[in-house]
Amino acid sequence: MTRILATALALVVLGASLAAQAGLKPIFDGKTLTGWNVVGDANWVIADGAVSANKGTGFLVTPMAYGDFQLVAEIWTDADANSGIFIRCQDPKMITAMNCYEVNIFDKRPDPAYRTGAIVNIAKPAAQIDAAGKWNTLDISAQGTRLQVTLNGTKTVDVQDKMFAKGVIALQYGAGTVRFRNVRFRTL
Repeated sequence: MTRILATALALVVLGASLAAQAGLKPIFDGKTLTGWNVVGDANWVIADGAVSANKGTGFLVTPMAYGDFQLVAEIWTDADANSGIFIRCQDPKMITAMNCYEVNIFDKRPDPAYRTGAIVNIAKPAAQIDAAGKWNTLDISAQGTRLQVTLNGTKTVDVQDKMFAKGVIALQYGAGTVRFRNVRFRTL
C-alpha cells in the first residue's frame, strides 16, 4: 500500500510539474542569437545548443518588454561565475539591479545574502543551492506584484514587489564561464 501511495504521489508531482511548464515556447533556438540584442562586449558563442561566454561583460536582451510571464532556462556555470537573469528591465541598453529585478546566479558573491537563487536587493534565497559545475533549471515567474524563483525544483523566492511591472529580459555574463540553453517562455 505504501508503494502504491508513493507512486501515486510521484505521478501527481510529475503531472503538476508538466502542467506548470505547459505552453512554454523556446526563445533561444540553440543555433543563433536571433531574437536577442547584444549589449556589452561579452564573447557570446553558440555550441552544442547552448550560448556561452567567458570574457568581457554584457547581456543578451529581448527586443520586447514583458509584464506577466514564466521563463524557464537551463544554466551552467563554473565556480567563479557571476551571472543572472534580469527581468522587467526598464532600460534595454543599461541593465542593472537598480532598474531591473536580477535573479542572481553567483555562488561566491562577496555578500552572500543575495547569492544564487535570490532576487538582488529584493529577496534573499530561502535555500542555499550552488549552481557551479552542473546544469541547473531556473524557473522564474512574474505575475502582477508576485515574483517566484525555483532552482532545481526548490523554491528559493516567493515575494511581492511592485517596483517594476514590465520590461525586457536579459541574460547576463559577468565573470567565469556561463552557459544558457533550453530558454523557454510563456506569457501569463
